[in-house]
Amino acid sequence: MSSSDTTTRTPSYIQALIPLIALIAMLATSVYLFGEDSSYGPNQIALLVAAGIATLVGFYNKYTWSDIEEGITEGISVALGAMLIILAVGALIGTWLLSGTVPTLIYLGLELLSPSLFYVATCVICAIVALAIGSSWTTAATIGVALMGVAAGMGLSPAITAGAIVSGAYFGDKMSPLSDTTNLAAAVSGTELFAHIRYMGYTTVPSFVIALIIFSVLGFNANTDVSLVRLQEMQSELVATFNIGWEMVIPLVVLFALAAMRKPALPTVFFGALLGGLWAVLFQPEMIAQMAGGETGALTTLAVVWQALADGTVVVTGNDDLDSLLSGGGMSSMLNTIWLILSAMTFGAIMERTGLLKRFIQGMLVAAKSTGSLITATIFTCFGANVLTADQYMAIVLPGRMFKEEYARRGLDPRVLSRTLEDSGTITSALIPWNTCGAYMFSVLAVSPFEYGPFAFFNLLVPLFAIIFAYTGFSILYLKPGENQQSSKTLKV
Repeated sequence: MSSSDTTTRTPSYIQALIPLIALIAMLATSVYLFGEDSSYGPNQIALLVAAGIATLVGFYNKYTWSDIEEGITEGISVALGAMLIILAVGALIGTWLLSGTVPTLIYLGLELLSPSLFYVATCVICAIVALAIGSSWTTAATIGVALMGVAAGMGLSPAITAGAIVSGAYFGDKMSPLSDTTNLAAAVSGTELFAHIRYMGYTTVPSFVIALIIFSVLGFNANTDVSLVRLQEMQSELVATFNIGWEMVIPLVVLFALAAMRKPALPTVFFGALLGGLWAVLFQPEMIAQMAGGETGALTTLAVVWQALADGTVVVTGNDDLDSLLSGGGMSSMLNTIWLILSAMTFGAIMERTGLLKRFIQGMLVAAKSTGSLITATIFTCFGANVLTADQYMAIVLPGRMFKEEYARRGLDPRVLSRTLEDSGTITSALIPWNTCGAYMFSVLAVSPFEYGPFAFFNLLVPLFAIIFAYTGFSILYLKPGENQQSSKTLKV
């Protein structure tokens, strides 16, 4: 904080609500006017205008522009790592399309999966992968992209498929000891990591089981006859366009291995992109020649791979649906997402620096008289932080810091706080279009959170179970005086 903070005034709860209400109104108007295109500029404008309103409230409370500008710089710096990873993922998608990795995964998925089992299988596959590598982002950008292609081949709903991918990816991410958010929630609340993971099972497992049941029912209602025709046509077109084989999956195996070894995400993903470029040179010379307009040679090949990293891959088969599916990627495809993140982080940073976010959370705490209402307030605070700060890490850290003392004062086990932070902070981030997670999922799956959100059943059910358990007292842990978290027991509210 700057030295001028001593002269600032504490904002009122009404003041804290003004930018939020303005943002919600503008975002709703944006969606009404522009529909699916609202994420391509209108939402960014809404966020920046709301940031301007928050700035005016800050000026009223004696904050200077230097205070606010410093907060913006610090807030954006929090998301720089995520933005670099997003750019690397764009490069990875571009070269993996060119190398035949994604087309091969699509072909194998069409070979192995049936329409009636597709949605539930998609959710399970993504859950296993995310559990193994601890990353919902990597899961969505690799297996998720391929499964979206399989769904297109079967004529299945892209919104339901994306909901299944997000559900599975976040289940695995949430329950994996390799996940950064899982480790973060445990650290913020002062909980031992594996104790935290085991305790999350109370809300996570039943939510996942119900989600699988719903996906199974939706799959049984799929139009199998039409889907099988499309499946066979797409398989033939894939074979005619790419060299398909098991060796094309090696870049994916290498990426998962590096992730399982807990290598840093940015170099791991970018190495995967470069490996995809090498695989394209080795196994897809015809595709490279097509992108080069029939030209060949070492420099031409280098230029095509370079272009795939920067601007993605363009496939021309004569089938518009297939061309749309297999064309894309590149760092440039992520620039709109970066714009969205920058706008959202600017708004969140101003809200935090001017004390509006803290005041909003304190207002919720006043009404939290019982344990059930405290946990519910924490859930809605985490969700609100996801909306306001547009970052799941801030939605875990800020409420964790602010509620930790109150949980301790009421004798609640630290695991109650750590689970609650994940049940909302982690889970709801992918449901918000301007959040880094929602924007990222939109970038790689090409389906807006507004569309897949109603079908991300796991992400919707977990907070609901957390609230139900909070008020019934089921699985709520208290500490006796002098007792640590390992010896606590379940008590009723």
